[in-house]
Amino acid sequence: MQNELLSLPPLDALRGFVAVARRMSITLAAQDLCLTQSAVSRQVQALEEHLGTPLFVRKHRAIALTDAGKRLFDLASPWLGRLAEYADSLKEEGRVRPVTITASIGVTSLWLLSRLGAFQATHPHIDVRVAANNRVVDLAQEDIDVAIRYCKESRAPRGAIRLFGEAVVPVASKAVAAKAFKTPDALLQQVLLELSEGDVPWLHWSDWLSAKGFAHAKPKAYLHFNQYDQVVQAAIEGHGVALGRGALVQPMLNDGRLVAQRNAKIGVDDHAYWLVQATESPREEVKVFSEWIVQEARTTG
Repeated sequence: MQNELLSLPPLDALRGFVAVARRMSITLAAQDLCLTQSAVSRQVQALEEHLGTPLFVRKHRAIALTDAGKRLFDLASPWLGRLAEYADSLKEEGRVRPVTITASIGVTSLWLLSRLGAFQATHPHIDVRVAANNRVVDLAQEDIDVAIRYCKESRAPRGAIRLFGEAVVPVASKAVAAKAFKTPDALLQQVLLELSEGDVPWLHWSDWLSAKGFAHAKPKAYLHFNQYDQVVQAAIEGHGVALGRGALVQPMLNDGRLVAQRNAKIGVDDHAYWLVQATESPREEVKVFSEWIVQEARTTG
């Protein structure tokens, strides 16, 4: 009994033929296959020799399918398409999906990014995708696994894990701090770096000044930003005094890029940072990443 597999045309030659027939151009087919025109021409010629019949009619600057070519194309094109789809599905099943995390732009820039290198070093098989966004997104709808959210405990989603609390203190570069923190009211002679974002507890100077007895004081000037990481960066570069969120600016305080005003910290008791997962039964790699986030939060001081 003849083995029918032996009578099949070479797959590379068949693929080249289908590419040319779809485009009706050897040049375009070669681009699609990332091959040279001569390589594609040889594939088509080899297929014609294997089948013993021409598949294309060569015209001046054009080609057309013969009757045999049309029948072969109608059979082979959808078959190769289904084969490609199936091959892609197998690759997708074997690929570990990345863990996607969302957090505000400030939390991402100031707290998360500097830590991700350590995670990748210990878990090189887990890919991470960061989706920084100040908008509270629907995790399931946006295909996001994990979120770090800042809110009151009463507004934290069910199952959320408390990472760390919030405390706010004036911070500045060493040069600015030497003048701004000499006396309790000395910072009024400095430019105050202000976050223009809406209702974020204690991140507006008016709240802090009122709490410290300077409700009606007029600082030298304000410099406004719409992102919190910009506020912190401006403070590091010596452009004024910022209200530092303790957990987020702690690395800069530790390495001396920023200096905090002594005895000026205000705790925000009803707000905290929370870890939220999209599902109660996450994938194994999401569990690993979430546990790492919680462990990192314990080192935040």
